[in-house]
Amino acid sequence: MRRILFLLIFGIAGLAILVSLGVWQLQRLAWKQGVLAEIESRISADSGGLPDSVSPDADKYLPVTITGEMEPGEIHVLVSVKQVGAGYRIIQSFSTDDRTILVDRGFIPVTAKQDERLNGPMEVTGNLHWPDEIDGYTPEPDIDNNIWFARDVPNLAAALGAEPLLLIARSQTDPGVTPLPVDTAGIPNDHLQYAITWFGLALVWAAMTGYFLWRSRAPSESDAT
Repeated sequence: MRRILFLLIFGIAGLAILVSLGVWQLQRLAWKQGVLAEIESRISADSGGLPDSVSPDADKYLPVTITGEMEPGEIHVLVSVKQVGAGYRIIQSFSTDDRTILVDRGFIPVTAKQDERLNGPMEVTGNLHWPDEIDGYTPEPDIDNNIWFARDVPNLAAALGAEPLLLIARSQTDPGVTPLPVDTAGIPNDHLQYAITWFGLALVWAAMTGYFLWRSRAPSESDAT
């Protein structure tokens, strides 16, 4: 009887923990969906002018329209686009009346690396962004071949003589450059998968608990004789 009671208490405790973890992941899912909806709303909001002072926390994804000149000289950041393949993001400096910032114009295929692109006066609409693309495995830029492996904003700014502020273009700035606007596709949201995993483990735990309880209650051969 003590063995059955121990198995019952142990099984219920484990089941409660697993179910609570699944419920917690569902709560996290609802929270994350709210965060993503807020980001999407901010990204697609009406654009305004470039603030005099910007903050990575307060102004991330801020929609901005700037007017000025796209300066010659570009940096190529190696990327891969689904259903297209490898190519480069085009990063250039853009000068307004009183400041120079970075603009991510968008994507070109590797075959267009040497093509000429439109520069000079233009208007660009996009979103301020501070990409987090640097880790311990990111190679150093190949300066000789103008190939970078991440949008390292401070170093890009130093190379192009601009303020370390990046605008990701939503508007097209050249017929041969495809804008890659900011979106939430790269923000992970795996909470539903985690919840399913925990609930699945809870189901297995309940089944195993029931099986061991049944085995404990079943008469042994010695008892039967």
